[in-house]
Amino acid sequence: MFHLILHQPEIPQNTGSIGRLCVCTGAKLHLIHPLGFDTSDYYLRRAGLDYWEKLAPTHYTDWEDFLARNPAKRLWFTTTKTKRSYTRVAFEEGDGFVLGQETKGLPDSILQAHAEGLITIPMPGDFHRSLNQAQAAAVVLYEALRQVQAW
Repeated sequence: MFHLILHQPEIPQNTGSIGRLCVCTGAKLHLIHPLGFDTSDYYLRRAGLDYWEKLAPTHYTDWEDFLARNPAKRLWFTTTKTKRSYTRVAFEEGDGFVLGQETKGLPDSILQAHAEGLITIPMPGDFHRSLNQAQAAAVVLYEALRQVQAW
């Protein structure tokens, strides 16, 4: 099982989509507070459709709480602030992927403390800000699944 860890997500539709992704792939969703929405939010449930009831995400009060209870084997941190492509990593069952806030990404303190685990999704187009959080989660998760499973 892989883990998708959302650090202080702000947009309920992204979290709902990622929750749906987790149910469809057997991944576990982790939500690090504070959240930018209520988990009973209409948009969260709309994006997750009827999958949300099957999800059972784990909630953490903050980053320190997550680190204390982290179930992932290894952590990978998605960011635009590194050159190492996610395709150059050999993922293993049990790995976790940490995604930051939609508007800010992950805090520099987390990136600096975990520099060995930074990965990026190359974007060769003209606009180099970042992908949507749910798209990034799907890209990285499916590469990890491709590596460990014979589909």
